[in-house]
Amino acid sequence: AAQFQLISGAAEFYAWRERGLRALAALDSIRSGKIGTLSLTEKEPGPAAQALADLIWYLLEGHPAQSSQKPSAGGGAMLRWNIDRAIIDRDARRNAAPGAQSPPAPTLEDTQMHWSATLQLAAQLADITENFRTDLFQMPEEAARAQGAKLWAETERAFDSMVRLKAVNDHELAVTLVRPTPYFLDLCSFAVFYPVYPPLVRQYELPDPRTGRLDLQQGWTKPPLIVSNGPFELKIWRFKRDMRFEKNPHYWNKDAINIDSIMIPSVEDPNAQILTYDSGGVDWISDVTPSYRADMLAEKQKFYKEHQAEYDAMVAQGLDPVEIDRRLPPDPRKRISVFPAFGTYFYNFNCLAKLPDGRDNPFADPKVRRAFAMAIDREHIARDVRRVGERPTSRLVPPDSIQGYVQPQGLKYDPAAARALLAEAGYPGGKGMMTIEILYNKDSGHDVIAQAVARDWQENLGVPVTLAQKEIKVFRDDLKNHNFMVSRAGWYGDYGDPTTFLDLSRTGDGNNDRAYSSKPYDSLLDEANGEADAAKRLEILSRAEKIIIEEDLPLVPIFNYVNVYMFDPNKLTGISSHPRQEQNIYLIDIFGDGKGTDSPRSLPPAPPAPATPGVDLREGRP
Repeated sequence: AAQFQLISGAAEFYAWRERGLRALAALDSIRSGKIGTLSLTEKEPGPAAQALADLIWYLLEGHPAQSSQKPSAGGGAMLRWNIDRAIIDRDARRNAAPGAQSPPAPTLEDTQMHWSATLQLAAQLADITENFRTDLFQMPEEAARAQGAKLWAETERAFDSMVRLKAVNDHELAVTLVRPTPYFLDLCSFAVFYPVYPPLVRQYELPDPRTGRLDLQQGWTKPPLIVSNGPFELKIWRFKRDMRFEKNPHYWNKDAINIDSIMIPSVEDPNAQILTYDSGGVDWISDVTPSYRADMLAEKQKFYKEHQAEYDAMVAQGLDPVEIDRRLPPDPRKRISVFPAFGTYFYNFNCLAKLPDGRDNPFADPKVRRAFAMAIDREHIARDVRRVGERPTSRLVPPDSIQGYVQPQGLKYDPAAARALLAEAGYPGGKGMMTIEILYNKDSGHDVIAQAVARDWQENLGVPVTLAQKEIKVFRDDLKNHNFMVSRAGWYGDYGDPTTFLDLSRTGDGNNDRAYSSKPYDSLLDEANGEADAAKRLEILSRAEKIIIEEDLPLVPIFNYVNVYMFDPNKLTGISSHPRQEQNIYLIDIFGDGKGTDSPRSLPPAPPAPATPGVDLREGRP
């Protein structure tokens, strides 16, 4: 929804729609007798007062397109007069001078009867069908009744007048944005913009009477109900077991699809995944995670050295990694592949002034955060702890990932400077520093990273460190509640722009687990949002990134992620090395199955790279 609000007018339209829905919920409550008693003496508006306010807004402002049966001007005036009279009576009693004769206070029964009469009048004046709630959002051809058609027409006019999103014709969509958004086309391939089938989805939209929002139930995503426009149809979905897709006979380019079906089994155990692959149960593992994957990659490096001359020649030609593997002799060691990912692993600092237990937080001081950042040996973590070709980094946005974006360098590993800065902050040699706790979740190797970081801080800064491993749900709750000192974190970019990483540290952002707040930083992000010149915009964003990776350090970048796949390049083609794991499954072709052309797909040759074997050079090419 936040991404959609980049479209001009979307926010205003949804505010208009939500208040209308709240009015309908109020009408339901009035008719069912669920509305609470509204006291004339209450100082703050309760549920009954809010319900009445929303209903009045709907009758007098939000619902101008009524049918010929709409309430008369006299009826509207009567409603407003009744409410105004109640307010005047209340104010007269409240403001009466001491000792003066004030109007007699109504009894509880009078109060209830008066407001009940007013609310019932409001309900009568609404004069709409019980199905208005859904008719308002149905397509015109679905609104059988004249009133429903009029209400839909008003909604459509409101949308067109507020939201700059128009279908020019059957094949052209015109969008006007709130501000310059150079990555908008990239956003269009993001999940929030995926097309859905409205007649199906609307059956699962239920208004929440408390908020007026539409709650979308998830039943429409299950087979055989789900309707999609992609190359494959979801036929089977057995939770935590498997999913099966079959070729979509209605797909516009169905003749170009080279496989008839796809089965995706759910195998949670990393070791079992490898065994399933080895036994022929699957052709591709999209995330290889067993603890011994580094050893598998080391074996692949040995394979490259055995074919050094061929490998060097193909690297010099700029061939893509999968094509190099395909041309080398068949060997089970080359079935594991590593590709750079558009993501960064980092550590969070809690930036609040106080810790959850009420103690002063040392990490509220940027000097302390910088000192701890400079005391982490990223090279050691990437090379000796992880061992899968991840690139150590001191920058949040993955380097060389966005054309034209010149990044600041970040803070390098410098134990001596870190100790000096910590002493300047009031903790010479670590003296006086409380025990630092690192929060992380189990699995995925977070424990060994935390152990390495703890050792660096103990040895380089002289501070005591303890580790706190928690289950993933508890871990996430602690992050959102800022119940930590230091925590592991990571982010994969959603679209190809620095803001997909930089917005994480904006004040109030839902992903700002650090509780970091900086007016200069927020101002630069705002300035970039309004900058139409692409080069100037990237320069502004670079200055913003400098604040968080060189000055304030609410987080510490450690390494850039990689995608680790497992497949046989001599058996299939069409798997992409895209950094965001964007896969066009319809391009996959199984060699020798009698379908498709059996022609290998590969990227265009890249500029020549140094012919030195190793995971970073061989499969870390941007």
